[in-house]
Amino acid sequence: MPVALAQRGQPPPPLLQTGKADPAEARAALEQMRRLGIAGDYFLQFQLRIMPRRGPERTIPGQLWGTRNETGLVNRVSLALPGTGNGADALRRRLLIQNGVRSAAWRWDEGAGVAMLNVSALFEPLVPEAELTAFDLQMPFLYWNDFAYQGIVRFRGRPAHVLVMRPPADFAARYPQLSGVRVHLDTQFNALVQTELLGADGRVSKTLSVVDLKKVGEQWIVKTIDVRDEATRNKTRFSVTGAALGLDFSSRLFEPARLADDIPPPSATDILPIEP
Repeated sequence: MPVALAQRGQPPPPLLQTGKADPAEARAALEQMRRLGIAGDYFLQFQLRIMPRRGPERTIPGQLWGTRNETGLVNRVSLALPGTGNGADALRRRLLIQNGVRSAAWRWDEGAGVAMLNVSALFEPLVPEAELTAFDLQMPFLYWNDFAYQGIVRFRGRPAHVLVMRPPADFAARYPQLSGVRVHLDTQFNALVQTELLGADGRVSKTLSVVDLKKVGEQWIVKTIDVRDEATRNKTRFSVTGAALGLDFSSRLFEPARLADDIPPPSATDILPIEP
């Protein structure tokens, strides 16, 4: 899940001193972002804090197993869906999200089989009333080749490359509600710091912002992400509460057919708690 990752510790790239459009610089920044990620296999504990503009908040726990294969980053996500409210236990939902040129996603719900997600299903909430979707976790737009580079801006006091990624024709035909994605790439951390989904009218429909990072050992990971619907102002906060890095998972863990299998998390002694 690129949205949950930052770069390994490394010196920052050169900072452009101009805000003029430069396709070569844009391509270099984008290629660098595609290569970034946590070294080795990793496990994250997280929670989704659903924060509607009106009404009560609630928190959904989750787990994430991650690795990189020949296509790109791939993540297995496990969530506990709320029960029926009649004393029933929470139901389980799992997703397998492949990033890269050949991106794909699958979902398994308790009591149902494994289903591959079509383009429209990528934009469905991960859990009811959440703003976070499989599309937000997958970030296929990082591999779209049609983009416009808008130069360097100051974003929260830091320089960032700004690009608008345009969907391929087949994607646009299946989901015309999305005309593009504006991304901000921090020039020092070499990481994605904000994305804005652009509706058919070109206006921002949803914003995903990295709130803060956490250094675990020699690597940086994303600690908190806010996702906000710009029409309703409802927000969902993704917060990492524990991390285990430098692991070694079997590749079978990331096969779609294995989503129905119960996979235990790493030992509690291997998971570093991360405070809010």
